[in-house]
Amino acid sequence: MASDQQQPVLSSFGKIGHSSGEIGDAEEPLVFVESKNSENYSVTAAILPFLFPALGGLLFGYDIGATSCATISIKSASSSGISWYNLSSVEFGLVTSGSLYGALIGSVLAFNVADFLGRRRELILSALLYLVGAIVTALAPDFAVLIIGRLIYGTGIGLAMHAAPMYIAETSPSKIRGRLVSLKEFFIVIGIVVGYGIGSLLVEVVAGWRYIYAASTPIALVMGVGMWWLPSSPRWLLLCAIQRKGNTQELKEKAISCLYRLRGPVFGEKASEEVDEILDELSFLGESEGATIGDIFQGKCLKALIIGSGLVLFQQITGQPSVLYYASSIFQTAGFSAASDATRVSILLGLLKLFMTGVAVLVVDRLGRRPLLLGGVSGIGISLFLLGSYYLFLDHVPAVAVAALLLYVGCYQLSFGPIGWLMISEIFPLRLRGRGLSIAVLVNFGSNAIVTFAFSPLEELLGPGILFFIFGVIAILSLIFIFFIVPETKGLTLEEIEAKCL
Repeated sequence: MASDQQQPVLSSFGKIGHSSGEIGDAEEPLVFVESKNSENYSVTAAILPFLFPALGGLLFGYDIGATSCATISIKSASSSGISWYNLSSVEFGLVTSGSLYGALIGSVLAFNVADFLGRRRELILSALLYLVGAIVTALAPDFAVLIIGRLIYGTGIGLAMHAAPMYIAETSPSKIRGRLVSLKEFFIVIGIVVGYGIGSLLVEVVAGWRYIYAASTPIALVMGVGMWWLPSSPRWLLLCAIQRKGNTQELKEKAISCLYRLRGPVFGEKASEEVDEILDELSFLGESEGATIGDIFQGKCLKALIIGSGLVLFQQITGQPSVLYYASSIFQTAGFSAASDATRVSILLGLLKLFMTGVAVLVVDRLGRRPLLLGGVSGIGISLFLLGSYYLFLDHVPAVAVAALLLYVGCYQLSFGPIGWLMISEIFPLRLRGRGLSIAVLVNFGSNAIVTFAFSPLEELLGPGILFFIFGVIAILSLIFIFFIVPETKGLTLEEIEAKCL
């Protein structure tokens, strides 16, 4: 790539220099702005703009797995290494869900600053918050500082889960966009498994919870350095080019320079044509008009908001935070010797999630989004009714519960898990994508928090059998929503999705 970076590119705007500006640096390597008429892309271009944002998802998953083990260590009189280990149920709940509430804060921040910062800077800020949050948590001298660290880390989660899918979607070739955005979910699951693995190794070490949380800092550092090196999202640059006065040509030239470095000298003269084509599509779709908050609730963006928020809402209220709550007890009733060890059971389920997410990644750009959603959510519904039947009628047949649990996990990772994040990354119009996606992420974490909080009292009031039947009915409603509302976006550029699907 060094030789590519030294060569100038000629376009309709003249010779491109190597100047850097406040919005994206022209000399930064490797980005892809795809055109509906272009199918050429390098492996490097597909990997690097995906890898570093995806580390934000890995750190999110790591927190899920690590916290399940760290909380065991924190409340242990012998291995916590602290005098305040005897936490109340409320305090223990704050430790467990602190990052989730931080993610809600991050989602609100993203709504206000995302379009100003851009996707790249938002991910750099997210990496910084991950790093600081992990350090503060690991070194916490008391409970209050521990919660502050959890909130800081969670704010990084909210920003990362907002910016990462946008950055990946906007820099990916359309033919593999679904695979790459879905692969971010794969990284989340990898993070969960790594968190379980590291946690299980350190859970009995004195003050092991500190080491468990500190283990995420090298990944956060790599993410921050990588995002600093990568360029800004080209579509965000082009959106700036048609919405701002005075620097349009400079921003166009930066986008062309990025394309030239990606494609090499052979493709260089076509770079300006691709940029002009995307700008024409954006202008035709009205992206040059100033966007207001009210526009989110009108026209195409309102439809996109219904689709995106509906998917992530159903993702949570079909019981995703709750079903795994019963994993250990289900395996225990089935007679598995490892069921008494929660970390080993979690690793087993994590490996299943990893495998099924890999299947989804491999087929999403061939089968499409709707078939995976419809098939996977159908399986989720069946598994929920089986779980309800187990607790009401079939408690003497634990194999039914085990099969239902595995079916639920597998089908979720084929559908709602990766496809929900994929759809919200590509369905919003560009000029309101940052704010629209921040609302969808807020709905995701908010509904997750509500379901997590409400599960225990509802279980006590109704019993697990009735509760799983309710989740099953919600799964049927989500199938109806997907069938009638959610469009197919396979193989379309982001501009074509806006023009044809909304």
